[in-house]
Amino acid sequence: RTPMSAAQLPVVAPAAPVRGNAAAMAELDRTWSSGTGLWGWLTTTDNKRIARRYIITAFIMFLLGGVDAAMMRLQLSRPENTVLGPDLYNQFFSTHGTTMMFLFAVPMMTAMGLYFVPLMVGSREVAFPRLNAFGYFTYLIGCVFLYAEFLMNTGIDVGWFAYVPLAGPQFSPGKRADVWAQTVTFTEIAGIIAAIQIIVTVFKQRAPGMTLNRIPLFVWSMLVVSFMIVFAMPWVAVASQFLAMDRAIDTHLFNPAEGGDAILWQHLFWFFGHPEVYIIFIPGLGMISSIVTTFTRRQIFGYPAMVLSLAATAVLAFSLWVHHMFATPLPQLGESFFTAASVTIAIPTAVQIFCWIATIWTGKLRLATPMLFVIGFFVVFIIGGLTGVMVASVPFDLQVHDTYFVVAHFHYVLLGGAVFPLFGAFYYWFPKVTGRMLSEKLGKWQFWLFLIGVNVTFFPMHILGLEGMTRRVYTYLDATGWGPLNMLASIGALVIAISVVVFLFNVLVSLRSGAIAGPNPWDADTLEWSTSSPPGPCSFPDIPVVTSRDGLWENRAKTLVMTGLRTDRRELLITSLHDAEPESRHELPRDTIWPFLFALAVGGAFIGAVYAPIGLIIGTVIALPLALGWAWPDPPTGTEVVDDVR
Repeated sequence: RTPMSAAQLPVVAPAAPVRGNAAAMAELDRTWSSGTGLWGWLTTTDNKRIARRYIITAFIMFLLGGVDAAMMRLQLSRPENTVLGPDLYNQFFSTHGTTMMFLFAVPMMTAMGLYFVPLMVGSREVAFPRLNAFGYFTYLIGCVFLYAEFLMNTGIDVGWFAYVPLAGPQFSPGKRADVWAQTVTFTEIAGIIAAIQIIVTVFKQRAPGMTLNRIPLFVWSMLVVSFMIVFAMPWVAVASQFLAMDRAIDTHLFNPAEGGDAILWQHLFWFFGHPEVYIIFIPGLGMISSIVTTFTRRQIFGYPAMVLSLAATAVLAFSLWVHHMFATPLPQLGESFFTAASVTIAIPTAVQIFCWIATIWTGKLRLATPMLFVIGFFVVFIIGGLTGVMVASVPFDLQVHDTYFVVAHFHYVLLGGAVFPLFGAFYYWFPKVTGRMLSEKLGKWQFWLFLIGVNVTFFPMHILGLEGMTRRVYTYLDATGWGPLNMLASIGALVIAISVVVFLFNVLVSLRSGAIAGPNPWDADTLEWSTSSPPGPCSFPDIPVVTSRDGLWENRAKTLVMTGLRTDRRELLITSLHDAEPESRHELPRDTIWPFLFALAVGGAFIGAVYAPIGLIIGTVIALPLALGWAWPDPPTGTEVVDDVR
């Protein structure tokens, strides 16, 4: 990092000197470009390329988790069905839950942040690009490990929650629970790395003039979620390693028969598990705010209230984990406090919903496909929120605990609060990432199929739960009368699958022949739309300057930029935390193979520990010299003269 004197600080200019200079643009592209082919894939540290990989990998996990769900619905579509046996059904529902919660939802949301947060704050790159690459490779190893074990009929069978002592060595022999524990470890490493990237990028790499009260609401949502990840994910990482230790070296932490405490597992897991729901959900709120702003042609009503609601949701999310444990022998007075917190957390989300309604009411609404998914979010998520208030009551929760009522509530919240906004964001930002537009006609077809499919699938589950159908059962008797509603839910799942196929078809066709998007096809106001579509290797040839919360709408005639960063080095502008005033320049390291090799060593250590504890030691010994290679300084680039900065 090179501190800048007053004479060396980049200056505000009415044009973009680098963008208008062909030689400078060519040099800048060479400096920031990554290699091609397999070597380029393994060595790149470009946050946009890595984020695209995250998004594609996470979506593949979504499809695989959907296949798991389809097999479950096929088995449950009629009484006493024999498509899946009990053991295979356990593997399917355990893999489905683990995939959706750990391998799809959180990585997808953080990936969206890794791609768009630097663009929205006017930065060329995330704070630690090599660490970012390492995070992706650990995540990829976890995905491959889970499904490789599943295909070898050693897939996890302990649910996505791995309750002890059932997941302990006494009741779960073999390696299935160990596979779950190490898969969770991989995803938590990647999640914490992504959170650190976003926090530092937002606080220290914002464009000049982007004070804290000018940050886009999507960036606020990702910042809040990143802090939640830092505080929540270490708990489940510790719990999963405690479980692995119980199984591998007989530490007896969770088995009551050996002096352990099974309730301790639930406290550790749900202290992460309930905030995780909001870690998945809060980025969706930021996506909704971006879409509503663009398609109503006005800034969000109540910006301070929206930011404070995001922060309040994050704080309250850590205060109600025990509502997952109302059926355990906890003191009733203590449960009453968690009931109060569970009801209270609906308030900040309601504030945001009313702010969006006010924005839509006073704006000029345009019902493009992204906005349709926003409306779908309102419908589905509010239903899930209402049932959430119901299960916050201890007497009612005791009646519906472990029934399909809870399954219905859970899916309404996550599909409504995360997947509907996510599909809206795909349609909204697809032109920025690819340079082409998705088909509006196919988008509307997908929306209606998805909305109908979600409600047909999960609304009957409320009734099934009230009729007594318990979750995690692989079959049921005809005399229960649950067959027709289960068949209806299975038909709804088929409609959801068709809607996803329509989306994939839309993406594939649009990548080849979609309409050319241009830099800002939606006439949006945030900084990612001020650069080319797709963005170039360095994202911004010159760093934009922010003068108001309205962003691009405020500066239609001309865009102010900071000039003077080097074109022969990967330089970032570092700004102050509060007012985003230029402080220094920072040179990023080059692309390298070390993060990939280090990820392989770490992956080998944890996977080896599943089969023999000494594997952890061997992997650590291999990883140490690779970490040294990663940290070894790059040779100097360019010249050392900095006095000519204008």
